[in-house]
Amino acid sequence: MESAIVITTPKAGFLLAASCVAAIAAVGSIFELSSGHPQYGVWFTGIVLTLSVPLGGFFFFAAVREAKENQ
Repeated sequence: MESAIVITTPKAGFLLAASCVAAIAAVGSIFELSSGHPQYGVWFTGIVLTLSVPLGGFFFFAAVREAKENQ
């Protein structure tokens, strides 16, 4: 039985890490906004949330595409 060892490029790893950071920022922003008193203010926290959701999706799909191309 063969083991499936996939070696991906550093670019795919970086994109996946950026996706994780964006997801953490989105979840943190949601919790901050739901508390009623965001530490950095409503505007800044809303901007972080607004940017982190699409960036997280973009980075994730870019990481998957990069890994598939370099299999």
